[in-house]
Amino acid sequence: MCIQPVEEPAEAPLRRQPTQRRSVRRVERMLDACADLLDEIGYDALSTTRIAERAGVAIGSVYQFFPDKRALTQALTLRHVEMFVSRIGKRFMAEDYGGWWDAIDAIVDEYVEMHRSVPGFRSLHFGDVVDLNLLDAVSDNNTVIAGRLRGLLLQEYGLADSEELDLAILVAVEAADAVLKLAFRRDPNGAPKIVAEAKRLIRSYLNRQFVNAST
Repeated sequence: MCIQPVEEPAEAPLRRQPTQRRSVRRVERMLDACADLLDEIGYDALSTTRIAERAGVAIGSVYQFFPDKRALTQALTLRHVEMFVSRIGKRFMAEDYGGWWDAIDAIVDEYVEMHRSVPGFRSLHFGDVVDLNLLDAVSDNNTVIAGRLRGLLLQEYGLADSEELDLAILVAVEAADAVLKLAFRRDPNGAPKIVAEAKRLIRSYLNRQFVNAST
């Protein structure tokens, strides 16, 4: 069965889209507050009231755009996804790689850097902490991420599009996700040896899949 990659994550369930610059800034403040609070108190203790207080907005302003804390968290997750893909894309444009294996290292490095430096990311990752289907009602979160990375690799390295590639990238994303979470459980900044093992594991696995696909 072909795994249908999701090229774009689902849109967050906003009550309405902000159109004025002032409204856009207000929503961004809410998302920034949500990110900070996730790192400080976790999802279970998070509330729209606390988000409003931290963002410096009335609670009514929160409900103008978001029905509940889950919607706010979903919007923050979507922001993380777009940031992740954008940062990888910029790396691909700015740096010369010997091949897809170096690109895999860059993807892992970007994940690690975001985990270290982006508010809310270490608590939320790509939404799995809250809901495995936070990004999309049909596909689980890692399938959404795999679809985005698949698109980047196809565009940059001309890999043959196939069901086998879809499955290989999904398995690689799942494996990398598990090993990198282990790295951050061992060390708040990501245990270097385990991060290196994650890269080696994914390169080795994908190399076998690509070699098998070409024979």
